[in-house]
Amino acid sequence: MEVEVVRSPRRHRTVQARRVGDVLRVSIPATMTKAEEQRWVAEMVARVERRIQASRIDLGTRARELARRHRLPLPSTIRWVDNQHCRWGSCTPAEGTVRISSRLTSVPPWVLDYVIVHELAHLVTPSHDRRFWSLVNRYPRAERARGYLMAMGAEADLDT
Repeated sequence: MEVEVVRSPRRHRTVQARRVGDVLRVSIPATMTKAEEQRWVAEMVARVERRIQASRIDLGTRARELARRHRLPLPSTIRWVDNQHCRWGSCTPAEGTVRISSRLTSVPPWVLDYVIVHELAHLVTPSHDRRFWSLVNRYPRAERARGYLMAMGAEADLDT
């Protein structure tokens, strides 16, 4: 993906990226160092690539199939989010909403399915109690998926 960096004297702290045709235009503050510029350009390219990948995965269809197969409730909404840096997913049981980190767009489908099942189980019980884990462990590759996520450096995500 071709990248064009625009330094703006009116921009003070924020960085913005948008696609203009086949070019990713990254707007940064004029005072930003070259090292900061490189870091932000890499981050923005990664975000755009995750969004492109996410658009190819139908979370709603996956959630419906997994809920049916593992006898779990359907969420009222399920969507990708870019702002989860310390969790793979989150759930608001009172509203029935599930959010999945866009960092998961590049994992194998069975790992993504595990995270969806994990969040669907929170629609039944919000805590990580014995009942919760019995629901999650209906997913046949649960242990393997937890290992995969641990290898990605997410040990803390699995216990909170």
